[in-house]
Amino acid sequence: MINLRIRLFSLGALLLFASTIQAFALKIERADPTFWWVGMKNPNLQIMFYGKNIGGSDFSMEKYRGVKVKSISQVENPNYFFVNLEISAKTKPGNLKFHFDNQVFEYTLNARTQNQTSGIDNKDFIYLLLPDRFSNGDPTNDKFADMADPDSDRNNPWLRHGGDLQGVSNHLDYFNDLGVTALWLNPVIENNQPQTNEGGNMRSAYHGYGFTDHYKVDRRLGGNEAYLEFIQAAHKKGLKVIQDAVYNHVGINHYFIKDLPMKSWLNQWETYTNTSYKEQPVLDPHASEYDRLVTTDGWFMPFLPDLNQRNEYVANYLIQHAIWTVEYFGIDSYRIDTYMYNDMDFMNRCNAALVNEFPKIFLFGESLANPLPNQAAFVRNNMNIGFACNLESTVDHQFFNSVKSSLNEPYGWSDGVNKLYLTLVQDYLYQKPERLVTYLDNHDEDRIFSVIGEDKRKFKTALVWLMTQRGIPQIYYGTEILMKNFKNPSDAEVRRDFPGGWAEDNVNKFNAEGRIAEENEIFDFVKKLAEIRKTSSAVGEGKMIQFQPFNNGIYAYFRESASEIVMVISNISNETKEVETNRFAEIFKNSKTGSDLMNGNQLIELNSIKLDAYETKIIRIK
Repeated sequence: MINLRIRLFSLGALLLFASTIQAFALKIERADPTFWWVGMKNPNLQIMFYGKNIGGSDFSMEKYRGVKVKSISQVENPNYFFVNLEISAKTKPGNLKFHFDNQVFEYTLNARTQNQTSGIDNKDFIYLLLPDRFSNGDPTNDKFADMADPDSDRNNPWLRHGGDLQGVSNHLDYFNDLGVTALWLNPVIENNQPQTNEGGNMRSAYHGYGFTDHYKVDRRLGGNEAYLEFIQAAHKKGLKVIQDAVYNHVGINHYFIKDLPMKSWLNQWETYTNTSYKEQPVLDPHASEYDRLVTTDGWFMPFLPDLNQRNEYVANYLIQHAIWTVEYFGIDSYRIDTYMYNDMDFMNRCNAALVNEFPKIFLFGESLANPLPNQAAFVRNNMNIGFACNLESTVDHQFFNSVKSSLNEPYGWSDGVNKLYLTLVQDYLYQKPERLVTYLDNHDEDRIFSVIGEDKRKFKTALVWLMTQRGIPQIYYGTEILMKNFKNPSDAEVRRDFPGGWAEDNVNKFNAEGRIAEENEIFDFVKKLAEIRKTSSAVGEGKMIQFQPFNNGIYAYFRESASEIVMVISNISNETKEVETNRFAEIFKNSKTGSDLMNGNQLIELNSIKLDAYETKIIRIK
């Protein structure tokens, strides 16, 4: 047996917690990660034990072939105890036995799961949804009296509405029918947060971005078992699953926030300091250290404590949880929230650790940075800016902005549709621009149908650009059925319930019979685009060639693979135009005709193409 004695820590350390620790009976309450696996590529594991007064106990581990204690760590708070293990490649599954004085804690090492992480590729089509606002499959888990927020009320836009994982599972056939191939759910991890006063309204954490227990899926969504069942069911239907990761902060009710392992667990300030929400000081060669720290170490919200990722224990905790989640649940991708506020050394280390264990996993961040070079700075890029990010992709905020401008602004030298053209010109900054995740709206933005004035012609053009340009397209739930609204008076307006997701709903928009004609028209339009993306090698994976906009609003680009050429041509003006096509001769070569992919492969003569106002055609070149 290996015996390792931990000294009682000094009174000076106790004073950091502003009270004298009284003598309590030793009690081990939990260990994080909750269990682990043999056969991981990284043999090292750090277990964080939590329980009253365990820091001063006699600790030992019973011998287990292939596992050894490398070290133990004492920290300021005696309720925490860190054990560093090395697990050899030949170790067999089983239970480790840890002794704390006269208590024995069993810790399970499992065989690797059979869950396969397939990643996201360029032909995928992502569907983003908020589980709480999508569908309620199990009304019995809508609310719990023993949780910090015990309310659920669909009549209140700021409270929980009862949507859950079972509700999402109930509509997998809907996703298949629409043609999406990947589901991105806003965070599912427990958010046992109290309601917070934001703008004079008490609001629930239904969005999921304030974790309170990393190793539990929120029971109002169904818990760990429901999440595992949902992912397995989705995979059987050919649907990949993207999980929302949050490394920058946690909820104020997290157990390790209520009882900090050490003062440096968080980014601490003498007085409360909010982040500036500006990434510029991180990139600015002339920036003050103060501005940099405000960006990275300032808190996102007063009720979202900012984690100090430079602390080795915090870094290990977050990285191991990320690996644990992928291994246990079998997710295919991580979307990383508030990416640019994280410590970049930590993020590079975390990304590398995930790819090391799961080579196919797709990682993309949220960096709402301006101008475009600032966005490119937070992915693998071709710039020399003093630091390098190893992240493969990000949500393409610049594409999102340029589409809105292109459809709402009048044509000009660098205005109107030139905004989209010029955004794509700057793809030279990225190592892999084709891996960017493009979008028209999401849970934090005004809905695109409202932004472009509920103009169905513009809406269809926006959808065509999303589905046929370089990048991996993401659509927001309800966009396919013309859901609309601005974030006025709050973002709850763009997070309304999907009609038909609740048993008491008067209409069911999951079925064609429940949708009005215009809604079915757009649903079928998106479905057709998804089919083109799936079956066309050029659209799905081909290189992109664009031409400068001309004739006061004509914009054309081509997708080309070894076996196919597809042309997309748009008329972003208020008048019908007959477009002469001589400038496209290098692509057309000897081709005289093409087929209109959105109109039954109707034959189109290529010498001149007629386009109505705000019309876009997709043409396969013969």
